[in-house]
Amino acid sequence: MEQTKAILRLADLSDVVAVAALTEQAYAAYTHLLGAPPIPVTEDYGPRVEAGQVWLLEFSGKLAGLIVLERHVDHILIFSVAIAPEFQGKKLGIRLLDWAEEKAVEAGVDLVKLYTNARMERNIALYSAYGYRETGRRANPKRPGWTVVDMEKRLTSRG
Repeated sequence: MEQTKAILRLADLSDVVAVAALTEQAYAAYTHLLGAPPIPVTEDYGPRVEAGQVWLLEFSGKLAGLIVLERHVDHILIFSVAIAPEFQGKKLGIRLLDWAEEKAVEAGVDLVKLYTNARMERNIALYSAYGYRETGRRANPKRPGWTVVDMEKRLTSRG
């Protein structure tokens, strides 16, 4: 049997529709839980793709997941991690988190930040188990009544 080939590549403008569709599918359970789509679902990904912030994880040419990274002076911010429903439960989210840490090291920073909705308890538990610590909670400026949980992970020296 042929081994599945995994590729992580930078998205281009021809991928914008697929990025939006995968994000909507990946966050569907949370859209139901929250009663409205989470911020990543409503994002315009064209500018993020043009800025080189969107990376796609493909298996044998099929889009399995994506990660959106923002480069800041002292940290990398993970805006979104999304895994296609048929690929969930295969630790691909962890693979993308690992990759984000590699990108931070390449960028010369030792801090990775992210934020999530306070009601996304499964995500908070996953990030906590993976070494992220909660640094605060705040009102979501784009969604009245929603609470954002800020989290970060300080990377240890790899030498």
